[in-house]
Amino acid sequence: MTIEEVKKEIRDVPDFPQKGILFRDFTTAFKKPECMKWFESRLVDMYSNLDITKVVGIESRGFIMAPILANKINAGFVPIRKKGKLPANVIEISYAKEYGVDTIQIHEDALSSDDIVLLHDDLLATGGTMEAAYELIKKFGVKKVYINFLAELDSLNGRSLFDADAQIDSLIHY
Repeated sequence: MTIEEVKKEIRDVPDFPQKGILFRDFTTAFKKPECMKWFESRLVDMYSNLDITKVVGIESRGFIMAPILANKINAGFVPIRKKGKLPANVIEISYAKEYGVDTIQIHEDALSSDDIVLLHDDLLATGGTMEAAYELIKKFGVKKVYINFLAELDSLNGRSLFDADAQIDSLIHY
């Protein structure tokens, strides 16, 4: 399967979740085994030799590939969730999104200073959610943080929110 074939399987949904937003819907690609295998094999190739100890997925679409990748590279999986969804003590951060304010949380015992983390989500747009997640991860004093997306909307320049030394990889660029 080629990158162009995978891109054709990602549905564009205009005006979602609000007017003026073009939403890239990965569910149409995820239902195709060949697309899932394409995502999986590229992610494993990119991250299998980096000694990653935890793959952190962001609710909700980051929960799809992150556990699969964690399993394949022999790392643990850690969720970052929206406020009120985690059952134990948490660390949280609030941030502005392109259509409102949100708060995300991670369990306070989810990571340690010994961890090498891959932070994963499906799409980099304006970058607000991932920037907040990145700031949460850094509070643990982890050894290294890699950041990954299945796709990136280059024109929105979400990368500009991150430190110059942050390694950010996206499989698909729009």
